[in-house]
Amino acid sequence: MNSDILRIKLAVFFLLCTTGVFSQRHLAADRYFDQLAYVKSAELYEGLVRKGDSTVHVLGRLGDSYYYNTNMEQAEKWYGILIRMYEQEVGPDYLFRYAQVLKGNRKYEEAVKWLKKSAEKGGDDPEMIRLIEEGDYYTKLNNPKARLFGNLHNMAINTEYSDFGGFVQGDKFYFASTKPSGGRTRIYDWNKQPFLDIYVGDRMGNELYDARKLEGEVNSRFHEATVTITKDGQTMYFTRDNAENGKRTEKDEKGTVHLQLYKASLGADGTWGNIVELPFNDVSYSVGHPALSPDEKKLYFVSDMPGGYGVTDIYVVDIHGDGTYSTPENLGKTINTRGREMFPFVDKDGVLYFSSNGHPGLGGLDILISEPVNGAFGKVTNPGVPINSPMDDFGFVMNEDKTEGYLSSNRIGGKGDDDIYHFTARECMVTINGVVTDKSSEEPLVEASVRIVAPGGGVVAKVLTDTDGQYSLKADCLEGSYTVVAELEDYRAEQQEVNVNGKEEAEVNFALTPLIVEDEIVINPIYFDYNRWEIRPDAEYELEHIVSVMNAHPEMVIKIEAHTDSRGNDAYNEKLSDNRAKATRDYLYSRGIAEERIESAIGYGEKHLLNHCANGVDCTEEEHQQNRRSSFIIVRR
Repeated sequence: MNSDILRIKLAVFFLLCTTGVFSQRHLAADRYFDQLAYVKSAELYEGLVRKGDSTVHVLGRLGDSYYYNTNMEQAEKWYGILIRMYEQEVGPDYLFRYAQVLKGNRKYEEAVKWLKKSAEKGGDDPEMIRLIEEGDYYTKLNNPKARLFGNLHNMAINTEYSDFGGFVQGDKFYFASTKPSGGRTRIYDWNKQPFLDIYVGDRMGNELYDARKLEGEVNSRFHEATVTITKDGQTMYFTRDNAENGKRTEKDEKGTVHLQLYKASLGADGTWGNIVELPFNDVSYSVGHPALSPDEKKLYFVSDMPGGYGVTDIYVVDIHGDGTYSTPENLGKTINTRGREMFPFVDKDGVLYFSSNGHPGLGGLDILISEPVNGAFGKVTNPGVPINSPMDDFGFVMNEDKTEGYLSSNRIGGKGDDDIYHFTARECMVTINGVVTDKSSEEPLVEASVRIVAPGGGVVAKVLTDTDGQYSLKADCLEGSYTVVAELEDYRAEQQEVNVNGKEEAEVNFALTPLIVEDEIVINPIYFDYNRWEIRPDAEYELEHIVSVMNAHPEMVIKIEAHTDSRGNDAYNEKLSDNRAKATRDYLYSRGIAEERIESAIGYGEKHLLNHCANGVDCTEEEHQQNRRSSFIIVRR
């Protein structure tokens, strides 16, 4: 035979054999992936990559394993390899998830590039639109806080102009609008709309009544907007462009007019006057969007002053008892990004709400949440829809008892440029609790790990069981089911689906099967094809439990015994079982178990039957099955 032809045939034969091994090996990884065991699936998929399997399926699932386990650095690495190798083959969802991990790793410009490519590739695919509108992807990255916002209502006061912002003061609601207010209307060149004025209306249900322009000296010929008022109703902070006596007299060296903060007092006649400019205003940059802390000792605002992190940042000053202010302090990089942070609001519990286009979001400005932690603001989370949309969402405020509020948005379906929406809010959490026990002894298992997994794979909460084997976890309201997973070293992990729709509490108990029983590692039966000893994918899955136990006990040494039933020739059965024992041993070697940790791997054929089913005895298939087994005897641990 021609030597070149021989080499080609051998190469093809080797490729076909290798492909078959890969296609079988990744089935075990797939099974762990489908069971939400992402650490294990990532380990197995990475092993496949090291052995040369860099298919779309393996690289994609490897990236997904890290993505759903919120390891954004590794997810970016493997998604990046996947897309560099198979950009034309992968679907829009992978491009979309790659963009999200890039955003999560603060690589915003690169993320935008892949978001655009994802949209181009997906076109008008309904799943893609649903993903963007409903924010499912964001739930996987950042679990929403335990507050349900709903019943979003576009208010009747909205016009074809820009209506936005807001502040709730008892039964009053203050907002800004560019709607004409009678007489000659001056037009602002930037957006070809009238200048902003502050309005106030009476709150009733989800509507405002008798909305009228604020009386007094606050409104001028130029822009006024975004107010906050002290609890006693006597002091207002508001935003105005830098004007004096109604004339814009101060511009920076480029001729730009900036925003400034002012304070007004409520007069005896019920109108606002005594306008005072705040001392940290500056002609060279903007200061605006005021918000007070619950104790009214701090004033938060937005500025593009030098030294910030991005286009605009959120700052805070202390309000001293003598009416003076401290030096503005930037809230730091946990809150501020290279983008725009705007419209802060702090509720009665000290929780900060603000808008940003720098943090991961659905598009444009997103409303974000940061809870107070040790005197500062903690991790930023996104409440998702319906509060946020693919457009700009901002101006979030709530009433004192946090049962309702308002936000502004230019989302599709509005009446004008920006519209004000009313929403309802309520605490909405479900408590999932239960007990984890040993299935054999029924004793409670201490420090078993229990986690709640959201639809799509994100871990919502995780806890260890106490000395009584009990656990309790809280999760957000959900129209559907969570998956609850319980696991403990040397036990078989278990998972259960729990429907929490409309529930405040759910009980989920687990009885975990021990993998170590006396002097043996016990797993489910390993099956082989007829007259074969190659390790099947379902056997790989079971053998991974052996790998896990031996990795957890690095000093453990075992011996492998393989047995058959009595049917067939005795010598043949002994040889077949010996081949199967050694194939099992070799699989464990391939998974990194050192050779010296497996003392022996021997097949005994039908020499050690567990029941009466010897040669010539009529037995059921179930009785014969008892004798077909592999045993993993612990020699030392």
